Amino acid sequence: MSESVGIRTPMYTPEFAADPHRVYRELRERYGALAPVELAPGVPATLVVGYRTAVKILNDPDRFPADPRAWQAGVPADCPVLPMMQWRPNALRSAGIEHARYRQANTAGLAGIDQYGLQRTVERIAVSLINSFCATGSADLVRDYAFPLAFRVLNQLLGCPVEIAGQAAEGFRAIFEGVGAGRGNTLLADAMGQLARYKRTHPGDDVTTRILHHPAGLGDTEMVHQLATLYGAGIEPQQNLIVNTLLLLLMDDRFGDSALGGSLSTRDALDEVLFDDPPMANFCISFPPRAVLLDEVWLPAHQPVVISMAACNTDPAIRTGAFTGNRSHLAWGVGPHACPASSLAYLIAQEAVDQLLDILSEVRLAVPASELSWRPGPFHRALTALPVDFTPSQPLPEH
Repeated sequence: MSESVGIRTPMYTPEFAADPHRVYRELRERYGALAPVELAPGVPATLVVGYRTAVKILNDPDRFPADPRAWQAGVPADCPVLPMMQWRPNALRSAGIEHARYRQANTAGLAGIDQYGLQRTVERIAVSLINSFCATGSADLVRDYAFPLAFRVLNQLLGCPVEIAGQAAEGFRAIFEGVGAGRGNTLLADAMGQLARYKRTHPGDDVTTRILHHPAGLGDTEMVHQLATLYGAGIEPQQNLIVNTLLLLLMDDRFGDSALGGSLSTRDALDEVLFDDPPMANFCISFPPRAVLLDEVWLPAHQPVVISMAACNTDPAIRTGAFTGNRSHLAWGVGPHACPASSLAYLIAQEAVDQLLDILSEVRLAVPASELSWRPGPFHRALTALPVDFTPSQPLPEH
């Protein structure tokens, strides 16, 4: 039996972002399922790179609760990952009865979404965005398509006015990248407070209104943090899922003819991305309240345990063959904190990808794949840009 200690591998560097799978392999070879890492300078954590170990942790909220308050008491206020990890009165960072209360309100808010209506919303927004660049023959599919699409769709679902949403998006981008994260946290909280107050006086058929009216009776501060969670899940990871799937479709010969009815579908590409390059590569963070012996390794009390969905999904112990149609990946988490909106994320990403590839002809990378760069940060798997060329075309009618 040993402690999960050693030379901690930094997860915040450009080198890690450039080739995380090499790092995951090296960690697994050296340490097994539980590896010592740094999420930011001076922020130690244990990274779970073994699939079966991750499933045990995710299904054991008593020994591995999501409440970080004891941990964050010793963390400096300017720590770049604190906004992503700190306690908030929401389902993501709570345990027990409070977790159930928040999750029920959120699940009810999401359950009221009309999925047929959502598909039409994504189609309408996608066509509008594609029309803005289709005549030029080139685009950056991060800046020009995936980000604004995820942003507009989420605003529609939450009933959020554009000016409030813009402030929220700016805040979250800073939080995810750990650059100016404190200011980003302030921007986000202020925007979510504005949205909660707006929907109390302007109710509608939207997620925010349904959460506000839920019997849980959430107060203004609690609403700020429910909405922050929804923004966190609904923009950055959704954008990354769309972009990473488009990258796979453009690079992999098995999908090369998918836009023309190839043998592997967009859904197959989405599933492959959720296995190999999930939009949240390392997350599902827990904070053991006491030292835990797991897989012959002692995990210290109050130190973050981070599930590497990307590493666990590629664990050789479970990757024994083809996985087309296999959805056993951990990209959405499992257990009591599993993502309640996975079906919506699938729908949005699939419709976004299909609309782009159906409307544009001969889409291809505008630079060699080796020149693409990934944004640094320990949690996400996110391209800085996805430049493409295609045959120019006339805009489509918009409805």
